[in-house]
Amino acid sequence: MLSKIYEAIHKFEADAHRILGKYETSPSRIVELSKTYNELKRLSIQQDELFRQALRCIENELYRAAHVMAWAGFMDYLEQKIASDGLQKIHMAYPAWVRYITIADLRENISEYQIIEATRNVGLCTKTQTKALHGLLNKRNECAHPSNYYPQLNESLGYISELLQRITHLDSIKY
Repeated sequence: MLSKIYEAIHKFEADAHRILGKYETSPSRIVELSKTYNELKRLSIQQDELFRQALRCIENELYRAAHVMAWAGFMDYLEQKIASDGLQKIHMAYPAWVRYITIADLRENISEYQIIEATRNVGLCTKTQTKALHGLLNKRNECAHPSNYYPQLNESLGYISELLQRITHLDSIKY
């Protein structure tokens, strides 16, 4: 008997969140993140965890932190994609980077801006896509450092969504 009551309460709560989640200002909207959580399944464990932390930040209204965590997940993906050939294309395009043998070495010594710029030179991104990634990095920087930028729910969800779409696109590229 008690389990049926709990089941009915759970169903009511899920239905209420589904209905109220359609409204921009409703706190129930964050419950509808299940679709985004499902998108994370194709990522590495590290990337999945970073994006999950970003989503948990959104659930707790920590929108600047959400941007920072999502960007960390995206950069991990991008760096792994670049390193998937053993850094051969990067080393050919940037001979001075030959001393960086692993992706960890590259992360420690090359700025994210330069890594993004390198994606164009190794054929992962077009000029327009590179500019868009630089813009996303700038957004992350506004959130990570003192600024007057305070994103809200919509900006944060949009930011994560765009990063995941960019990962989907990069997944489709033979490298």
